[in-house]
Amino acid sequence: MAAVAAPEIELNVTTSAAEEIKKFFAGEEDLPETAGLRVRVVPGGCSGFQYSLNIEEESKTGDFVVDRHGVTLFVDMFSAQYLNGITIDHTTNMMGSGFTFENPNATGGCGCGTSFSA
Repeated sequence: MAAVAAPEIELNVTTSAAEEIKKFFAGEEDLPETAGLRVRVVPGGCSGFQYSLNIEEESKTGDFVVDRHGVTLFVDMFSAQYLNGITIDHTTNMMGSGFTFENPNATGGCGCGTSFSA
């Protein structure tokens, strides 16, 4: 019987986003070496799904663990189907600054840019 390869996920993080994520990590006290940024989708928003970013102390069983520009990212199996191929960026403009998500899996979005449909 042939071995089945584990599924993979492609997550892209720009250097600008990685630097901002590192600033968040630097502001947290007593984070263990196993800490990372959980990237996931959650139900909500006017289009169906919203992006969620949270610092967590360690990955969970079944997570994809991805390292980009010195930042460790955790993605659960449910979110992976919607996040594969995504690019996370951090931008600053007249309206403020924040993370943006370029998602090739999104079939639609809302006017405010905070939710998407797939």
